[in-house]
Amino acid sequence: MRSSPSLRGALVIVAGAGLAGLTAACELQRRGARVTVVEARDRVGGRVWTRRDGFAEGQHAEAGGDLIDPDQEAIRQLAKAQGLTLAPILRGGFAFARQAARAPVVMLASKTGGLWAELAQAAEPWVRAHQANERRWEGPIAQRLAAQSVAGWLDSLRATRQLRARLNGMRGFFLADPENLSLLALVDQLATDSSTLDHFYRIKGGNDRLSTALAGSLKEPVQLKTAVRAVAQHRGKVRVTLRGRDVQEQMIADAVVMALPATIVRRLAFTPSLPLPQRRAFRDLHYRPATKTLVQFDRRFWRRAGKPLAYGTDFPIGAIWDGNEEQRGQSGILTLLAGGSASRDTKHLLTQGGAEAVAARLNWLGARKAVLRASCHVSWEDDPFVRGGYAVFQPGYDPGQRAWLSRPHGRIVFAGEHTSQRWQGYMNGAVESGMRAAEEAECVLRRLKSHSH
Repeated sequence: MRSSPSLRGALVIVAGAGLAGLTAACELQRRGARVTVVEARDRVGGRVWTRRDGFAEGQHAEAGGDLIDPDQEAIRQLAKAQGLTLAPILRGGFAFARQAARAPVVMLASKTGGLWAELAQAAEPWVRAHQANERRWEGPIAQRLAAQSVAGWLDSLRATRQLRARLNGMRGFFLADPENLSLLALVDQLATDSSTLDHFYRIKGGNDRLSTALAGSLKEPVQLKTAVRAVAQHRGKVRVTLRGRDVQEQMIADAVVMALPATIVRRLAFTPSLPLPQRRAFRDLHYRPATKTLVQFDRRFWRRAGKPLAYGTDFPIGAIWDGNEEQRGQSGILTLLAGGSASRDTKHLLTQGGAEAVAARLNWLGARKAVLRASCHVSWEDDPFVRGGYAVFQPGYDPGQRAWLSRPHGRIVFAGEHTSQRWQGYMNGAVESGMRAAEEAECVLRRLKSHSH
């Protein structure tokens, strides 16, 4: 595709080299802009992080963004445009495994929606009402759902112990315990039909190949270890104060794409300051704890005929799935994602007994017959560049605030999964937000240019 001259001569700074920032940068470059990407980390990708070091047989697994839904077209098309191949994985979707009083574990599975089926049935009246609301995040229905916690809703239903266990099993997806999750967030997820997914995709060779490919297509290399400290707009320009390698510098640009997590944006100094509703929207948005643990065994004991490859659980170790089924080798990697209080529990297990203690929690799958070969983990709430897994809407978060997360502020436009109305928390949301931000930056610059004449 030929570059459009519409932004020729314009200089745009993109803050953040995650999928949102890199997508925006490539699209802005295609439109003719000169683009400089700055990134506080020592690598590109942000929360997309493929771990390779230490695993036997050259295997790898995702410590961050992992699963791609079949209906997430933006990231799938972007990957294909970069010459990358998507591997179908986890056929059969997620089953549910729960702790039981008289047995180590009870597994409840079905071909589709095993984890979600009972939950979707219980929430059906609210899901129908939400689907009928043309503006999903506005109006009295949205407000009523947003004000209530999932835990409160369960109490109102006099929910069974089994249904409550299933909601605890969602901590590996929503990263929040039922009392810290807005009912609107749950209902919106159920209303988008992703609850019945029976397969997913992953990029062959590692999801980080997409980030690397995007960064490699930029004319100017990404400036790593360079953090944004302040952004000031004055006389038709934007001055960005940067801190990198113990040196502070300033760059002048025509526009800025702010593709940083909300947890970081709210700590920055803006001149003029963001409007009060926008400041509140960033301030009130929470990123919940998330610990991702990757454990490699000498054999893939979880692969048994008729058995699921993925589970939501109410265990302290969170959700469990095959972390590298698309890769060759005798060894295999299980991925564990613990969110909310389960993240704390997993970290405690790791501190007290190391990866062996986590592996012992997989004996019901057959782990005691295998040898633990390697492991690694990351607790995203301890990461200074994000301070949490991804955006989670807690009870009381005003749904009307969502629009402010992506609203331009003069020559500053915002991107990131937290700004996505449909795919918040997903890699696809980050990609879509990057495309939107590039278009908005062009519109902003063209409008301001026309006003100056």
